[in-house]
Amino acid sequence: MSKVEGVIFDWAGTTVDFGCFAPVNVFVDIFKNAGIHVTMKEAREPMGMLKIDHIRAMLSMPRVSKLWEERYGRSFNEQDVEQLYAEFVPALMASLSTYTDPIPGVIETVEALKAQGLKIGSTTGYTKTMMDVVVPNALKKGYNPDFYCTPDDTDSVGRPYPYMIHRNMEALKLQASWKVVKVGDTTSDIKEGVNAGVWSVGVVIGSSEMGLSAEEFAALADADKEAIIAKTVDTFTQNGADFTIATMAELPKLIERINGLLQDGYRPGVKASYRVAGIV
Repeated sequence: MSKVEGVIFDWAGTTVDFGCFAPVNVFVDIFKNAGIHVTMKEAREPMGMLKIDHIRAMLSMPRVSKLWEERYGRSFNEQDVEQLYAEFVPALMASLSTYTDPIPGVIETVEALKAQGLKIGSTTGYTKTMMDVVVPNALKKGYNPDFYCTPDDTDSVGRPYPYMIHRNMEALKLQASWKVVKVGDTTSDIKEGVNAGVWSVGVVIGSSEMGLSAEEFAALADADKEAIIAKTVDTFTQNGADFTIATMAELPKLIERINGLLQDGYRPGVKASYRVAGIV
């Protein structure tokens, strides 16, 4: 039957930790300790990747790479990456449990999807050790996906590669990629979904891409909210998102829409066809 069978969520910034602040603050701190002042924007840009890959990506940024060369008289090397990561892990672990609150609307949406018979999977840029903190704390607060996969389960090959999604599909017995929806809050999430051949959806409010806390977002004037939402939507779309939603509350309706597309013969990744049909 042509309908969605499962939804695979990201964790921080998508289902828990509004704004995805747990890792970003630590990235800024470890670089500061190394004498390199990075911006929040730079710290967020590779978000969603395996965390050691994230550090490697930050060091490869032209401005950050130049600062490193000016301070140390050489280009960064793999030993530098590993040293920064060795500092990152305990710093993150020390605060991680406080960043596990479900984002508003997530619990209700997941319960509604499960009631419809959909399987709920998840992928992450966190390691298994990190998820050993996140998962039980989120469970205590009401969030409980059917399955989760970390890059540790895919030989440390994380996003944007599609392998964690494939592991979810195998574990949850999802028949076809085009019957799966991936929801995330970073460009790495979007690319992971595109590369897996599933419907790739970006969630905007609370996302790392937006980069605001709940309080900061609430304090914005309506025009400023509209502007930052539009900017985030554009970023997701430019990176291949099939759809975007403002909040998780919009997801059940979107899945109904995708079910209609499937019945009409549409598949993920062919947005030009949606437009021709007057769908978007």
